[in-house]
Amino acid sequence: MTSTACVRDYMSRSLVTLAPDMKIHDAIEYLLEHEYSGAAVIDSAGNLVGMLSNKDCLRIAFGASYHQDWPGTVSEYMTSPVETVDADLDVVAAAELFVKGHYRRYPVLESGVLVGQISRYDILRALRETW
Repeated sequence: MTSTACVRDYMSRSLVTLAPDMKIHDAIEYLLEHEYSGAAVIDSAGNLVGMLSNKDCLRIAFGASYHQDWPGTVSEYMTSPVETVDADLDVVAAAELFVKGHYRRYPVLESGVLVGQISRYDILRALRETW
């Protein structure tokens, strides 16, 4: 198999983002309402500062159900620092990241700027097309 395809060719450019100072309850409601599995957290300068996943939200909801409270902001619960991939990364190298790691998606950067996200599904589709 020869691959010249890169992450930029298969990434999703439609991004869902949250602000670090958003109340965690509102962020969870937003993700549930739109059926998103997670979102990038972007500061006021447009920098990627974290990720908030459904797994993070499940931990919060579990604790909140016990304590009957939904305290805090996204910045208190997001995963940071964020593991990212470059838009020019070869899809085979990206596949290796997914196989060896535990993330379901990675934010995609180009020159340090968030430009998309790539998922396991996207990479599987890319590999199928390069067979």
